[in-house]
Amino acid sequence: MNTRTIPAPWTNVYGLARTVVALGTAGTLVFSSAETLFRPVATVGDYPLCEHETAASMFCLTKGDFSQLTWLKWLCVVTLLIVASGWRPRFTALPHAYVSYSVYAGIAIGDGGDQIALVLSVLFTLPALGDPRRWHWNGPPSETDGTARRAWALIGISGLIMLRLQMSLVYFQACVAKLPHPEWYDGTAMWYWGSNTSFGPPAWLDVVVKPIISTSWGVALMTWLPLLIEISLAAALLLPQRLRYPVMWAGLLFHLSIAAMMGLWSFALAMAGGILVLGLPLGSTIVHRRTPDGVQPQESKTHPLEAARA
Repeated sequence: MNTRTIPAPWTNVYGLARTVVALGTAGTLVFSSAETLFRPVATVGDYPLCEHETAASMFCLTKGDFSQLTWLKWLCVVTLLIVASGWRPRFTALPHAYVSYSVYAGIAIGDGGDQIALVLSVLFTLPALGDPRRWHWNGPPSETDGTARRAWALIGISGLIMLRLQMSLVYFQACVAKLPHPEWYDGTAMWYWGSNTSFGPPAWLDVVVKPIISTSWGVALMTWLPLLIEISLAAALLLPQRLRYPVMWAGLLFHLSIAAMMGLWSFALAMAGGILVLGLPLGSTIVHRRTPDGVQPQESKTHPLEAARA
C-alpha cells in the first residue's frame, strides 16, 4: 500500500505572513485621515467611486459623509488587527479579504501595496477557511485523519502554491519591466530616485545615501542590486532550499530599504508577507530553541498530512 502525503498548510509561517499583510493595510488606514484617503481625483471623480466592480466596497455604504467614512475606516482597522492577532483564521479569512478589497477599490491613493495585499488576502482564504486552530501561531493540528481534513489541506496548500507563483511572477515582471529603460541598464536610475525631493530619502538617511549615489560605482550598485534581488526572487522556486534562504533575506532587506528611503511601509509589509511564503518550505514551522545565549528561531520539519492512498 502506497501513501502519498502533502505538507499541512496550517503553520505559523503562513500565520506570520497573514499578520504582516494585515498590519500593512491597517497602517495605511491608521496613519491616513478620511479626507486624505477619500478625495477627488482629476479626470476620475470623487472617491469612493462606487461604480461597477468598486460598488461592493464597504466604503460605498456611505454617501461621501466623512464622519461615516471615518467610522468605517476604524471598523476596518479593528478587523485587520483581529486578523493580525491570529485569532480563529477560519472566521477572519473572508473579512480580511473583504477589507483588503474595500481599501483597494475605495481609496483614492491606492498603490501596488494595496493591490498585492488584496491578492494575498484572497489566496490566504484557501488555507484559512480550513484552519481548525484557535490561533494561527499554534503548531499544526495533531488530528490528520478524515476525508474532510485532507480535502481542506489540499485546498490550503494549493492556495499557498498559487501565492508563491504569484510572487514569482510579480518579481519577474518588476525586473524585466525596468530593463528597456536606459537609466536601469546603464546604472544611473537610483541617482534620480535618490535625488528626488518627493520620493528621495528623508534627511536622516540622506547623509548616507547621498555620498553613495554621488559615485559611479555606488549608484551603479544601488541600481543593479535591486534587479539582481528581483530576478533571484522570481527564480526562487527553481533554487534549492539552502539558496532560497539568502534570497528571502535579501528580499526582506530590500523592501525594508525601500520603506526607509521612500516611506512605502505598507507596500513593504505586503511584499514581506508574500516573500515569507515564497522563501520558506511549505508546511514548515518556525520554532524557538532556548540556548545559553537566549532564544533563537529555528525551522522545524514539515508536518505531513495524508492526501491519498493507492
